[in-house]
Amino acid sequence: MSKVKIVEDIRPLSEFRASVASFVKQIHETQRPLVLTQRGRSVAVLMDAQKFESMQERLDILEDIYRAEEQLATGEGIPHQKAKEALLEGITR
Repeated sequence: MSKVKIVEDIRPLSEFRASVASFVKQIHETQRPLVLTQRGRSVAVLMDAQKFESMQERLDILEDIYRAEEQLATGEGIPHQKAKEALLEGITR
């Protein structure tokens, strides 16, 4: 995901309400998220739907990796060779 450009991508909520279409166009064209503020504080992030979906998929993968690392640390994992044999056995059936 492209990084937020402070000058262009942080806007007050009141400005967003007045120009929704132009902000959606900006997000689509730049592929950068837009940070909306209210009373000078960040309140929401608006981003391209496909970028959001991609981010969610990556997060799911990272959570799976984190969970697997925790399982290995507590001795719940199985050795690589044993996992490989089980997978190959399942494929050949």
